[in-house]
Amino acid sequence: MEITPQQQGHATRFVLLTVFVYSIGFGIIMPVLPELIIELEGVSLSEATLIGGLIASAYAVFQFLMGPLVGNLGDRFGRRPVFLLSLAGFSIDFLLMGLAPNILWLFIGRSVAGALGAVFGPANAVMADLFSADERAKKFGMVGAAFGIGFIIGPALGGFLGEFGTRMPFFVAAGLAAITFIYGLFAFPETSALENRRTFSLKRANPLGALLQLRQLPGVLPFAMVYLLWVTSTNIYPISWAYYAPAQFGWDSKMVGLSLTCVGLSMAFVQALLIGRVVERFGERKTAVYSLSFALGTMLIYSFNTSGAVAIAICFFVGIQGMVLPCVNALMSRRTPADMQGELQGFNGSLAALAALIAPLIYNTTLSHYTNPENSIFFPGAPFVLAAALAFAAMTLLLSLKRLDN
Repeated sequence: MEITPQQQGHATRFVLLTVFVYSIGFGIIMPVLPELIIELEGVSLSEATLIGGLIASAYAVFQFLMGPLVGNLGDRFGRRPVFLLSLAGFSIDFLLMGLAPNILWLFIGRSVAGALGAVFGPANAVMADLFSADERAKKFGMVGAAFGIGFIIGPALGGFLGEFGTRMPFFVAAGLAAITFIYGLFAFPETSALENRRTFSLKRANPLGALLQLRQLPGVLPFAMVYLLWVTSTNIYPISWAYYAPAQFGWDSKMVGLSLTCVGLSMAFVQALLIGRVVERFGERKTAVYSLSFALGTMLIYSFNTSGAVAIAICFFVGIQGMVLPCVNALMSRRTPADMQGELQGFNGSLAALAALIAPLIYNTTLSHYTNPENSIFFPGAPFVLAAALAFAAMTLLLSLKRLDN
């Protein structure tokens, strides 16, 4: 199967649009989720922090278990059905959460989305189908840029829609995903060539099976460990920021949304305009190291900073750390054959899910402990100390790996 330039354009635009919409949906609920949990359960912010962490863990558990299955199905049956299924699951997820009469529905909604898979694995698999190894870091960066642009709009829109009730942002997210799904039915072509399809194997369609298979590829697993450490570290922002900022700075949902919009602006600028030039100049490995170094410094500042103005200023530069993941992903993709790109991205999805499972357990538990009025020590920045330690471990490991191709 030969992908024409026109089909390549259609596929690329749809993938970026989907990630953009996913990002809006992800960001739109962040300012109001703590309030919705408090509304449903009648708990304090400290207790809502723990519940929010458990909800995030429910998503992570199902994505961890199902990520390789989704990736392997893409390698066998093509990207189109898997991508559209993931998008449909995203819409159902937010509809269920918007209708939630109790906290159980929030857990069910997140579990559905986790089981069907987030859009990033399929999105990166499509990019790997369409572009050469040398272009992938830049194209993975475009996926990140789409997320960043959506993240500019999502939190600000969520803070605004929250004025109409804590449910409204969930319904808007569900509607946007449904519209994008309908568009994809007509505009999204298949990108996986028939000659790159392979027989589906249940033994490989699970985290352990994918691990054993990818172990045979030289150099992949060490970078996978860097990937896991880094994603666990950077999850401090989506997992804990909406709880950390009100505790540390006394912000309301509007200010939380504004701060996340600043992060989105930074991400969009770096991913769309900077990463390609930096990778071309320094290579994928050095770019990742420089970005990790910056992230480490940022997290240490957030650990001890008590000024809301300083926090907002730093948000405009957080996007620099967004160069890490595309570069590490590209280094792994270089070492993976065409008929295993979906499996690799599915495995990466499981790693991301494992990180998302670990993150709330360590960050939100720590944050809840150090913001509990009964605790003699008030230290909302404590989770950022843990995140900085993980970023340092990822950078140390990346520096220790032998230079293989750049």
